[in-house]
Amino acid sequence: MSSPTEIELTTPSGLSYKQPVGLFINNEFVLSKEADSEPIQVYNPSTHEEIVKVQSADKSDVDVAVSAARNAFNSVWRDTEGSERSRLLYKLVELLERDHDILSQIEAWDSGKPYYANAKGDVTASITNYRYYAGWADNINGRTIEASSKKFAYTLHEPYGVCGQIIPWNYPMLMASWKVAPAIAAGNCIILKLAENTPLSMLYFAKLVVEAGFPPGVINIFTGLGSVSGAHLSGHEGVDKIAFTGSTATGRAIMKLAANTIKNITLECGGKSPMLIFEDADLDQAVKWAHGALFSNMGQICTAISRVYIHESIYEKFIVLYKQRLEEVSKVGGAFDESVFQGPQVSKLQQEKILDFIKIGKKEGARLVTSEELPSDLHSEGYYVPPTIFADVSQDMTIMREEIFGPVAALSSFSTQEEAITKANDSEYGLAASIFTQDITRAHNVAKKLESGQVFINSGNDSDYRIPFGGYKMSGIGRELGEYGLINYTQTKAVHVNLGLRL
Repeated sequence: MSSPTEIELTTPSGLSYKQPVGLFINNEFVLSKEADSEPIQVYNPSTHEEIVKVQSADKSDVDVAVSAARNAFNSVWRDTEGSERSRLLYKLVELLERDHDILSQIEAWDSGKPYYANAKGDVTASITNYRYYAGWADNINGRTIEASSKKFAYTLHEPYGVCGQIIPWNYPMLMASWKVAPAIAAGNCIILKLAENTPLSMLYFAKLVVEAGFPPGVINIFTGLGSVSGAHLSGHEGVDKIAFTGSTATGRAIMKLAANTIKNITLECGGKSPMLIFEDADLDQAVKWAHGALFSNMGQICTAISRVYIHESIYEKFIVLYKQRLEEVSKVGGAFDESVFQGPQVSKLQQEKILDFIKIGKKEGARLVTSEELPSDLHSEGYYVPPTIFADVSQDMTIMREEIFGPVAALSSFSTQEEAITKANDSEYGLAASIFTQDITRAHNVAKKLESGQVFINSGNDSDYRIPFGGYKMSGIGRELGEYGLINYTQTKAVHVNLGLRL
């Protein structure tokens, strides 16, 4: 039977399961302490039908979660050995693998991402992250330093304590794993604030935290309004570190709130990633990578390759092949259609925002290469947007400068290597960039000159859990993934040992 904090649901594919809808604090699902706190409605983006209502955390709920995390850290978790943290994370991996299909279906239903093309892969990638950091948990070591014959020193890499983490709606499980796994491996306790649009998979995940045997208070998970629970968490005096993935505007606001207590912060913000395709590129591969690096996940990717600069000698040929690839692959439809590549956008707000950008692109004179029509059989209430390609887009056009966060590509040509680099760097963002060329010397020289936290050579948006991820400029601060991601959740203490120096 259903309860106030758990509801029996059935996914569109017919899978019945019990969905937590409460706030997960101290290993329990609870109701908000504020009686007048309005629950958050969660919608199916494919149909605009309500799935369920979940509890919304208020400031007092955040206070309770922070207190639970602090108590867990001070009483239990601070002294828990790395081998035990590793064991618990590996147990969590086992449970995630067991419930892979349930989580994938929830992820698709809740976010609109196609079950076959996106959701299953996202869950697999999330599990890989937890497994990777489980292996690190008992391998976090400092260094010894021989300063002189009279002094010996060593460093300790210690957890911050209580970490607030705020994740976006585009990759609910995956972005959570980027934050939860290294933080727990390093010995921190966490309060994870979920996006209002897509909380369901991570609330289900919370059940597995209990089953895996994590002590109460180590992992706390809830959703709530960003302006309320997100803001309170970011500025909370009991929180030692904040990690955030989302828009640049929100990142700015979080920096200001964190400044009150000079918290350590990790920010992964917006992007407007360029791809440079030179005249000697493997054009077939460039087309495929450019397509996948933007149009997968409905263009809702912070590193989306949304600016494509093509050498003038192959410019028109690329446009023809790019459009052809889109028409062959980018079938638009519901999340549980096996043939679908592009599902709906996450919300009506996002859909309308993207459609406005398309109107602006046409108004400012960009050449629309693709059709504006969607298949007639799509549900009229779904948040669908046609996959869109614009050519002849100048540097000053809105669709070349602003992050659209949707399936809209802006194409332009260049004549020289210097021009390509200048255009690529002409952005306030610097999250990712891509280069296609067979000239390895040019590839490395161009990569060095691009103002970006990561550069892909002959691929695009090809992240790896072992390799650092993060941005330059307005795209953020700090790195996630790999050992660099683990470093973000430890602070270094230097211990000086006097070996006989006397005053």
